Amino acid sequence: MNIRRRELLLSVPIGLLAAAAPACTEDGNDPDDPDNRDPQGGATATTTTVAGVDVDPARWRMPAEDTPHERTWMCWPSSEAVWGEDLASVQDTIATIALAIVEFEPVTMLARPEEIDALGEILGSEIEVLAGPVDDLWARDTLPNFVTRTNPDGSIGIAASHATFNGWGGKQIHDGDTQLAALVAGHLGIELLDSGLVGEGGGIEVDGAGTVLAAASSWVNENRNPGKSRGDIEASILAMLGADRMIWVDGLAGNDITDGHIDTLARFASEGTILVDEPAFDDPDDPWVEVAARTESQVREARANDGEPYEIVKIVQPEYPRGTGEDFLATYMNYYVCNGAVIAPEFGDPDADAAAKSVLQELFADREVVMVNIDPLASGGGGIHCATQHQPTLR
Repeated sequence: MNIRRRELLLSVPIGLLAAAAPACTEDGNDPDDPDNRDPQGGATATTTTVAGVDVDPARWRMPAEDTPHERTWMCWPSSEAVWGEDLASVQDTIATIALAIVEFEPVTMLARPEEIDALGEILGSEIEVLAGPVDDLWARDTLPNFVTRTNPDGSIGIAASHATFNGWGGKQIHDGDTQLAALVAGHLGIELLDSGLVGEGGGIEVDGAGTVLAAASSWVNENRNPGKSRGDIEASILAMLGADRMIWVDGLAGNDITDGHIDTLARFASEGTILVDEPAFDDPDDPWVEVAARTESQVREARANDGEPYEIVKIVQPEYPRGTGEDFLATYMNYYVCNGAVIAPEFGDPDADAAAKSVLQELFADREVVMVNIDPLASGGGGIHCATQHQPTLR
């Protein structure tokens, strides 16, 4: 796996908000035990439950990505300080992704006010553009996680639940991006629910039925949540997403700007299926190769909601991607599921692209798999999922 990195520009410490109560574990282990705090410690996934919490339709819960969407939210990159001479090609890539998605569902693009007129010509009239203080394009990390519930009158409500974005631990400028969750909630006229955590949407995967999958490296980390144990953080994540169980994998801190986001390591393809990334080559000098193997081992040891092992499906990286460079994120894992389609990257390796498309088509048989060239985005260490956030429909 290639290192996922973006330009490191500014370190700004962000204070934490109120801590949540620790969760209880199914096996009786103390969540405050030091072994449970170490993102790199142990080789076994830990599946836990918040004691006494039943499934309640009146509780806010984040739906799975493959449930119907009202729209997709994206952010328009405008900062030469972040992208330098690559900015124009990255903008073209974001436009390509947005135009692919809008064939299947509405898209709203957040952009700086001075960019809006030009965007109308680039994106056309079908894509809504909303003014906001955007620093960068990573909508998955900067926008809220949308949660829904059944109201007393039987209607479906929606809220914006979020963790505070601090530039992946103060690694990049983020003064504007930190404001976007509140901006989106205000635009929609919905409640903003603050989790008390610092983190990103790319750091969590949900199955929509009460289980969260996450890499400890991007949450149990002093650059985001100093002084909090894994148990504290877990309880807050579960509350933020309305979930009951947590599956932790180790991840890898310090080797990319995200500290090992889960959406490049493992994804829920369904309630009982987890898709895992597999490097094309067994390179003993690449730390991501070892992390991929460890992630697979850990999710194999986890159990689904019905108590059965997960079905584990592998998707193999391209051997000969069109893009080059040590920061190029050549993984098919960072796809996005929208209404009627899966928007996925293609990397110019015909055999690998075809194999990845086949895997995704089998997993999402009722959708069209649309593959797009995202090389400029991948060169910056990101992908399609990183650049999108889904808003569930209330119908």
